[in-house]
Amino acid sequence: MTWLITGGAGYIGAHVVRAMTEAGERAVVYDDLSTGIAERVPDGVPLVVGSTLDAERVARALADHAVTGVVHLAAKKQVGESVDLPLHYYRQNVEGLRVLLEQVTGAGVPGAPGVSSFVFSSSAAVYGMPDVELVTEETPCVPMSPYGETKLAGEWLVRATGRATGLATASLRYFNVAGAAAPHLADTGVFNLVPMVFEKLTENAPPRIFGDDYATPDGTCVRDYIHVLDLADAHVATARALRSSPGRDLTLNVGRGEGVSVREMIDHINAVTGYDRPPTVTPRRPGDPSRVVASADRITAELGWKAKHDVQDMITSAWEGWVRLHPEAAR
Repeated sequence: MTWLITGGAGYIGAHVVRAMTEAGERAVVYDDLSTGIAERVPDGVPLVVGSTLDAERVARALADHAVTGVVHLAAKKQVGESVDLPLHYYRQNVEGLRVLLEQVTGAGVPGAPGVSSFVFSSSAAVYGMPDVELVTEETPCVPMSPYGETKLAGEWLVRATGRATGLATASLRYFNVAGAAAPHLADTGVFNLVPMVFEKLTENAPPRIFGDDYATPDGTCVRDYIHVLDLADAHVATARALRSSPGRDLTLNVGRGEGVSVREMIDHINAVTGYDRPPTVTPRRPGDPSRVVASADRITAELGWKAKHDVQDMITSAWEGWVRLHPEAAR
């Protein structure tokens, strides 16, 4: 099969492209490069620069490269920004997906053999503030931001399209992604805990903890962290499962099933980086749930997939990437 990977020049997307090609799959990257980096795309993998809102460009990419499967990662993903720009997020994340699915399932793509499989990048943000020890795929979805809403709406759209057309579909609900396969593939954004702590350490400032009065063992929020390498491998396993099971419909958590508190993560980061900077505690951020940890039982049962990398691996590899971009941070 040939897989069109939208957002394949982004942080997660580049790792998915790498994993797919290393597994012997053919890949084509489709990315508008608004946040993606062209240099992340491996040699020999075609890069089509375009928006998923551009129906003609999408149709041409599908036809020119004889695409038979799609992994859709292209999306806007900053929770706070989505609160300020909800219309922008719905247009990019929902309308962009609708246009893509329309072209994927339409019969009017000259020369295309037909797309049979569609993997959708979803998020644990669809759950909102679950009051459970482990979040299963049956846990009610009550997203707390426009970003989370667009991901849940995307799942509905993908599932409904699959049922109507026979397209095999999967929605992967990512938990907290960290780490890198190589320094040049590291996350360049500073929107998640690990790079946010790196940034503070580099500035010789204390890392911040947003609230230490939660109902958790040390009072700080608990999250499930997944290495981007494991997440990429989950995409390969999912793509192959859909290829072998036409019409299949999967919704899967992608996490380790282990919770780590914010304070514990900062302690790990200090140990890996060589810094010894105690964090400062600031007030809670609105909407932060105390605990969000995945049950990964379903993805193991369905695909035989299980995370291999631990928090130490995530932080060490992420730090190598950070130092590559910020050499002043090295100690």
